[in-house]
Parts: sequence; structure tokens; C-alpha cells
Amino acid sequence: MKKLLVTGSNGLLGQKIIYRALELGVFEIHASARGENRLIRRDGYQYHDLDIGNRGNVNSVFNEVKPDVVIHTAAMTNVDACESDREGCLTNNVHAVEYIVDACNAHKAHLIHVSTDFVFDGENGPYDETAAPNPVSYYGWSKAEAERIVIEKSQNWAILRTMLVYGVVDHASRSNIVLWAKNALAKGDPINVVDDQFRMPTLAEDLAEGCLLAAQKQAKGIYNISGKDFMSIIELVRRVADFYGYGTDKINPVNSSTLNQPARRPPKTGFILTKAMNELGYEPHSFEKGLSIVEAQLQKFAHS
Repeated sequence: MKKLLVTGSNGLLGQKIIYRALELGVFEIHASARGENRLIRRDGYQYHDLDIGNRGNVNSVFNEVKPDVVIHTAAMTNVDACESDREGCLTNNVHAVEYIVDACNAHKAHLIHVSTDFVFDGENGPYDETAAPNPVSYYGWSKAEAERIVIEKSQNWAILRTMLVYGVVDHASRSNIVLWAKNALAKGDPINVVDDQFRMPTLAEDLAEGCLLAAQKQAKGIYNISGKDFMSIIELVRRVADFYGYGTDKINPVNSSTLNQPARRPPKTGFILTKAMNELGYEPHSFEKGLSIVEAQLQKFAHS
């Protein structure tokens, strides 16, 4: 059995990868994140406390696990926080990738690195895998720089770009665009939503499946892994409203420029998914099917 090491296993994507890998039963699974293990399920895998920004810590975990495959999901992903805390962003999104790449090379491990649509400026999406990065934020720059490190230095790699990931973590303790929209709509208060940003929202389970398909097929190169429905952020919120039967009259369209966010966002990204579908057998759910999967999980936590 190949040894799989997942970084960032406390995060939304990391949790979904661990749970899906347990279902597949084809890997010896090693989860890793900073601090305590936050997954509800504790059997079937080993957990390691890992600070990706500490080279010595990275090396000691890799020496202990001796992984065959590494899915690197851990990163600083708060776009505005990356803009204001550039040192933290550099440590976690750039230097950490150097440490992971070096450790993977030392153990001849296959690296699957998770990246983002924010490596693009959003001027001519949807993008295919050959599009040249041109980030408009420090977060985007850090992820583009990480991609460059992987491409130039890693001996065995795949980069999976994704966008706007949504889903439910264990204990339903953290939010994302879909959960925010659901909760805001439920309160019935007016909400302001941007109408000039376009994305393809990605169900966390779909992205986890894409990561594990890449691992099983020993994929090499860049792949786009996202949802398949292209929409504006305001359409996304309206579709959440329709799904739950909430009214849409309190959803106010606003322009991105009025939000005064520290970091710029690319206006229109989106991905062409043909390569991942053809080479990996990747098949994402529709947005509405994704919402029904999320709702089933929320119900489960509400009753547990």
C-alpha cells in the first residue's frame, strides 16, 4: 500500500481528502496539520502535528512517514489577510512549498500541489491549463510563485488549480460563501453581494476526488479542478436562495470597488475542465446537487 501524506488535514479540503481516502482503502493514510487533530473520526489513519513553515518540522514528519504521495493542501488562503500580513503569507505559501518540494524529492514522493484561480488577473476567463499566470493580489502572487517552485524544482509533480471551494467541515464550525449566503438569507436582512465577479464554485468533495484521482493515476502537469457551473457571485447567492426557498428581494447588487477590500480580486476567472475530465476521469456535481450534499451534512451535524 502506498503511503499518502495530506497536509492541512484540519481544513475543509484536507478533511474531505482523508474521509474519501478512507473510503477508497488503497492508501496507508497520514494526516497532518498544525496543532490538534480536528477530525471527528480518529481511526484508519495516523495524525502528525506539522507546521509547514518550519523546514525542520517538515523534514522530521517526512522522515517518519516516508510518503509515496503527498497532497499539499495547507496554505494561507485568506486573501485580505495575505495582503496585510505579507510575511506570514510568504512563509506559508512560498517558503513552505520549497520545504515540501525538497522533502518530496528526498523521499521520491509524488507531489500533488493545490493552487488557485487567483494566479490569474481575471481579464479573460474561463482559463485552460496553458494560460499564463498574472496575479493581481499578494495572495495570487504567492500561489503563482509556489507553482513556479513546484514546476522548476519538483521531480514528480501535479498542480491542481481550483476556486471558490464550499462545503461543511466537521462540527460545521467554519464558513464559506455558500454557508454565509444560507445564514444571511435565513435572517432575512438585506445583504450586499458583488455582481461583477464570476467563478465556478467547487464542492469540497469534488476537489478531494480530483486530488485522489491525480494521486491514483500518478498525474503529471497542471489540471483545472472546479465545479462545472459558471456564475456571478450574486447569481450564486440567488441560487442558494432558490434552493432553500428564500426570497431574493433582499439581495442587493454592488460593485467590487465599493467593498474597500485590502486585496484586489480577479473579476472573471472560471476554468475549462476538459483535460481533468479526459485524463483523470474527473466529473464534478452540478451546483444544485452540491447544495443538496452540503444540506445533508448540515442536517447530520444538527442531529448529532
